[in-house]
Amino acid sequence: MDLHTLSTAAGSKHRRKRLGRGMGSGTGKTSGKGHKGQMARKGNKHKIGFEGGQMPLIRRLPKRGFTNPTRREYIGINVAALNAFDAGSEVTPETLIAAGLANGRHDGIKILGVGDLDRKLSVTAHAFSASAKAKIEAAGGTCNEA
Repeated sequence: MDLHTLSTAAGSKHRRKRLGRGMGSGTGKTSGKGHKGQMARKGNKHKIGFEGGQMPLIRRLPKRGFTNPTRREYIGINVAALNAFDAGSEVTPETLIAAGLANGRHDGIKILGVGDLDRKLSVTAHAFSASAKAKIEAAGGTCNEA
């Protein structure tokens, strides 16, 4: 395959709609805007969700529950994933991110107790589950809260 043999996928290119070019074009007269009304005017602008003065859907629907604005979201990492580190090494949130075990937006890293740990590690994280702490300490390692 060469650059000069590439072509676009069938149906991916569309011709521009030529508005207001006679009744035979299909978009003549009102140019696809219908008759009168806010959207038929030039410079039409309205808020997202605006329904012409009718009570908007977002306000018609019932609201339930509570969203905590100060919620802390942790990334969970299983104890079994820590076997990727060498025995006796120091595991910190930075090394976990560098190893690709934690990514994305988060407020902290929590070590969870799924799997087994077969090496001694010094683990520093923002939180530990009780079973994860027990498994790390049973392997001879230490748990430090960041």
